[in-house]
Amino acid sequence: MQLQCAQTRSGRRHRPTHKELHFVKTILVPINRAGWPFIALFAVIALALGAYAEPLGWVGLVLTLWCVYFFRDPDRMTPTRQGLVIAPADGRVCLIDEAVPPAELEMGDEARPRVCIFMNVFNVHVNRAPMDGVISKIAYRPGKFFNAELDKASEFNERMSLSMHTKTGHDIAFVQIAGLVARRILCQVEEGTHMQAGQRFGLIRFGSRVDVYLPKGGQSLVAVGQLTTAGETVIADLETPESARTGEVR
Repeated sequence: MQLQCAQTRSGRRHRPTHKELHFVKTILVPINRAGWPFIALFAVIALALGAYAEPLGWVGLVLTLWCVYFFRDPDRMTPTRQGLVIAPADGRVCLIDEAVPPAELEMGDEARPRVCIFMNVFNVHVNRAPMDGVISKIAYRPGKFFNAELDKASEFNERMSLSMHTKTGHDIAFVQIAGLVARRILCQVEEGTHMQAGQRFGLIRFGSRVDVYLPKGGQSLVAVGQLTTAGETVIADLETPESARTGEVR
């Protein structure tokens, strides 16, 4: 995004300051390309409703603006130290436990530490890789559409599962899970893809969850109820002996 230099009265050109550029980028957030067909559809419906009855047109406009907001895709500042596991999704940590990774990933039947992040319809829904590594397996499984915040969603809901052999030699998994409203999981990478932590890999429409399965012995550095930012929040550190964190509302 570039801002044109403004012409001042003295004839000198004014170059936008860092604060001005940051403000504009905060307001004019990029839109994920997967959202444009939906935004166009909402806009057409809004125009049709407005032609039929003006009040309905305003309702359509609000829904169109919400659609634009839903598909926003801002850049993120990703911590890059070795061993860090970065949140793959914006949202709220709804569960931290131990569970067996999806059978389709063929990662064995031993339970691993798991961090589950729930996304509501107002969160950014672009998903990001939690670590540097190579995608070793991708498996889609159709299923139900229970509320993604429920524990049974990880077992019964539609999902896209990915395993990664990380740059540090670990094997982790991250799973996109459809929710009550979600009806489409987009995975935009393939097996063998080399990824960096924080790199975009997919999107879920419209309200869902992402589970991260850590290596055995990995400790979560977030607490249930904590909000996460995809590509920025550190949810675990595989290079530290620090014990799992707890949290409290203050």
